Amino acid sequence: MNRLQDIANFLIIVVLGGILLIEGAFILVPLVWGVFFAFALYPVSSWIERKRIPRGLAIFSSILIVGLVYLGVFYLLINQMVGLIKEIPEIGNNLEEKLGRYIDELGLLIGEDLEDPGNKISLLPSGNFNQTLLATGKSLTLAGIVPLFTFLLMYYKDFFIEFLVRFSSKNKELILNWATDSGHIIQSYLAGIIRVTGIVALMAGLFFYLMGIKYFILFALFIAIMNLIPYVGVFISSFFVILYVFLTTDSLFPPVLTFAVLWGIQLLENNLITPLVVGSKVRVNALAVILAILLGGWLWGISGMVLFIPLVGVLKITLERSQSLKAFAYLLGDDIPISEEKENFWKLLQKRIQKK
Repeated sequence: MNRLQDIANFLIIVVLGGILLIEGAFILVPLVWGVFFAFALYPVSSWIERKRIPRGLAIFSSILIVGLVYLGVFYLLINQMVGLIKEIPEIGNNLEEKLGRYIDELGLLIGEDLEDPGNKISLLPSGNFNQTLLATGKSLTLAGIVPLFTFLLMYYKDFFIEFLVRFSSKNKELILNWATDSGHIIQSYLAGIIRVTGIVALMAGLFFYLMGIKYFILFALFIAIMNLIPYVGVFISSFFVILYVFLTTDSLFPPVLTFAVLWGIQLLENNLITPLVVGSKVRVNALAVILAILLGGWLWGISGMVLFIPLVGVLKITLERSQSLKAFAYLLGDDIPISEEKENFWKLLQKRIQKK
């Protein structure tokens, strides 16, 4: 009976937690982003503060530096995006013309007329203007409140440390170690993905420039940013870039080459760049990552798809500190057990190789 009661309580907590995450997304999403940026910017602000600069000014300077870099990148993106939007009618005409030609060729091949003149393709976005305006307002609010949360969290860091000490008077060392490890995971993850994003953007941008693609900066940053969403982002970004190359070139070789190079960059990033740059700080398996992406996207949209990956890493180290929940931490990890039979087999094979 007690077991059923525990399960029921657990399910109630999960349901209520899910409702809280969905309904409170407007507050929780910028707050979590603020926590992440606070951990990421702490080394910079701490270095400035050690130069005998007041904490408030040091934090403001670190946020300002990052903000100026962000605005510079945003300015480049807007310039190229405006140019791309102006070309949308021409791109749409190219799409209709090419599809019509390929449909005619396919019809000649199978001996039937597949073209339906009543079907027209439009690349212009459709939807409710009020919804678009509301989404834009939320995005601007989010962009404005995240720096504020970041500043306050960094400014009152000693206050939060004291809170943890008082809250965990009996297990003070355990809680402080957990907070330190969580902070290291978040810092390592954010610093790592920033480096990986820069490397991917550089490689993609160089290829697009050599290919003569007009908006190579826009597409390179688009590829690199979407790459932050594992497994899913590469499909979305590659599709749009390859479609653009297909519509602005006269042969199939450029889009095929673009497909091959982008997937080559993706394989290189997954198997070499990320393991070397990011390391194994977020030690979770692929299944847990995919579930985190899906759950984060369902709860918080694009922000959730990015934030839930390091949050799973934090959840894992939290579970590892509980004797009763260590099994769940193991379930999230990437340590694949090797059976005794397999281990003996590999030892025997190694000995035979050494004898030869």
